[in-house]
Amino acid sequence: MKLLELHIDGFGKFHDQTFVFHDGINVIYGKNEAGKSTLHTFIRSMLFGIERGRGRAAKNDLYSRFEPWENSGTYEGWLRLESGGTVYRLERKFRKDNKSFHLINETLGKEEEPTKALMDQILGGLNETTYNNTISIGQLKSATEEGMVNELKNYIANLNTTGNISLNITKATSFLRNQKRSLEANLVPDASREFTALLTEIRNVEAEIASPEYENQLAALQKAREQVKGVIETTRTEKDELDDKLQKSRQLLKDHGFSDRRSVENRREEADNLYLSFKRASEECEKKSRKIRMILFFLLFLGGLGAAAFCAFTSFPVIGSLENGYSFSVFPICALLAAVSVVFLGLAVLCWKKDRGFRRQLKEAKERLSRILETYLSDGTISDGSMNTFRSRLDEFASLCDMVSRSEAAVKKYLEDIDSLQAKQSNCSELIEKQQRTQWELEKKLEHLSNCRTRAKALKRTLAENDRIREECAAVDLAREIMTDLSSSIRDSFGLYLNKAASSYIAGITGGAYDSMSIDENLGVFLNTRTRLVPLESVSSGTIDQVYLALRLAAAKFLQNGQEEEYPLIFDDSFTQYDDERLHTALDWLAKAYGGQLILFTCHRREAQMLRARQIPFHLLEI
Repeated sequence: MKLLELHIDGFGKFHDQTFVFHDGINVIYGKNEAGKSTLHTFIRSMLFGIERGRGRAAKNDLYSRFEPWENSGTYEGWLRLESGGTVYRLERKFRKDNKSFHLINETLGKEEEPTKALMDQILGGLNETTYNNTISIGQLKSATEEGMVNELKNYIANLNTTGNISLNITKATSFLRNQKRSLEANLVPDASREFTALLTEIRNVEAEIASPEYENQLAALQKAREQVKGVIETTRTEKDELDDKLQKSRQLLKDHGFSDRRSVENRREEADNLYLSFKRASEECEKKSRKIRMILFFLLFLGGLGAAAFCAFTSFPVIGSLENGYSFSVFPICALLAAVSVVFLGLAVLCWKKDRGFRRQLKEAKERLSRILETYLSDGTISDGSMNTFRSRLDEFASLCDMVSRSEAAVKKYLEDIDSLQAKQSNCSELIEKQQRTQWELEKKLEHLSNCRTRAKALKRTLAENDRIREECAAVDLAREIMTDLSSSIRDSFGLYLNKAASSYIAGITGGAYDSMSIDENLGVFLNTRTRLVPLESVSSGTIDQVYLALRLAAAKFLQNGQEEEYPLIFDDSFTQYDDERLHTALDWLAKAYGGQLILFTCHRREAQMLRARQIPFHLLEI
């Protein structure tokens, strides 16, 4: 695999920048804070992605640390690499709300699905962990030589026993041992005995409370009382609703002047009588014969009175002829005519008074009947239709009176039922009180039984927890046994390879100062010369860093064993501890011994100067 080119649209301090890598050695120079770590992290992120942490961890994770300084909406880039003769372009967007990964096969000119199998093929089985532990080579950063020795020994122990720097058999075994002790400390040894005793006591108490004398009828009595109470409330509700309707009905009757059905009948009878009187008076008033007779009698009165007056005026000559020897008087005739006139006048007055009486009767009947109709119909017009409507209206009031009477009877029945139900409720309360006294002793036993069951339930959980702890302890023992066997197997195979490969590298890195290195069964590291074995604790920090580099190269070589292409090696200020002579030697050896791509991040110019002085081809990038 070989890195060809990368472009950063936005990542940390970089924005819209492109970097090209060549075959062989690539020196990336930059002062402190120039962005070497950002570029290194970008390469790793393009190969394996970058995930944002959650919660408080998100504040200081890689995602947050390398968010773009400019144009924060663009957090992306691409990386071109060659694998197996095919050029691929990896395009990634890291923004959480716009995250994507595209894989372009530039050789075939098409986009491919970035499946795990395809990525393993392109990266040669490399994952982020092995990348960090092998081809990405840093330096031992412990502040003291003693710290560097301990860190290197720990690295060797992990490689020698697991073949992977990310696994630490010693720490894992120690952790499992402490885990077992912690689990065993949580065991409750007396739980089983106490649980058996509690079960016996529970059975004895259950047998006691099963006696007929403790038969609990309290729930049934309370239920009966609640049912009676519910019926009482329902009955009262129905009674109150009926009372409300009754009150409204009474008020309606009262507003219309009724108190009972008899008052309605009286009003109907009164209206019917008035209507008959009205019709009779109307008929009498409409008769013309009476008016004719009255006029005729009055005319006869006037005629008789005129005749009497005429006779009286014309009778004087007749009276004066008495002295001539005869006598004749007209006064009786005048008196008779006057009397007949008075009779006719009396008959005329009688007809007039009778007509006047019928009209007065008509008026009174009409006024009274109109007031009644207007009261109940809002219209005082008198007619057969209005009377029929009035009678129908009174029928409604009569029905309302009947309903009131029935409602009053129903209310009375409700009151009787409520009294009966209240008596029944009181009886239930007495029975409940008696039952409560009877059940007092039972409640004490039940309380004790409940406590026993609660304790038993807790102990049951404790027993289950004991079983779980014992299973976990057994699992811990099995894990320790498996790790021990696995560690021995790995040490027998990989340990031999590690001694051999690291020895070949240490000779080249140190320029022959040390022929080889060896790691004994106690993980003691020795550097071999022609005359003696030098313990790791006796060498300088620069040499310790060389040993570390040899081990990392050996692990990387082991990782890509069997593959035709070599991984690119990325050095991140790996030669800081080297003096000039060590650096000359290491660069010469790397240029000759390693055929793959080398990428050196450095904050010094001496690597480029030495390569240029020794005429070793390299590509320089300054950032």
